[in-house]
Amino acid sequence: MEAFLEWEQATQQRAETKGIEQGQRSLILRLLARRVGEVPEAARSQIDALPLIQLESLGEALLDFSNLADLEAWLAEQK
Repeated sequence: MEAFLEWEQATQQRAETKGIEQGQRSLILRLLARRVGEVPEAARSQIDALPLIQLESLGEALLDFSNLADLEAWLAEQK
């Protein structure tokens, strides 16, 4: 029984973490759209693949972006 409760708690924690991460991705994509215009699908795919730490860095970096080229340059640096 205790093993099940531990598994359930771990599963719930992973789900919460994933939900938070998805929310951050959604917010960053909305902010990017306001900052640089429509974000192309290729860039969206790259953003979706970013680990959380890079996603947080993107959230800070986007404040300095003035156009789509800035986003594309930032994404190219992450490879």
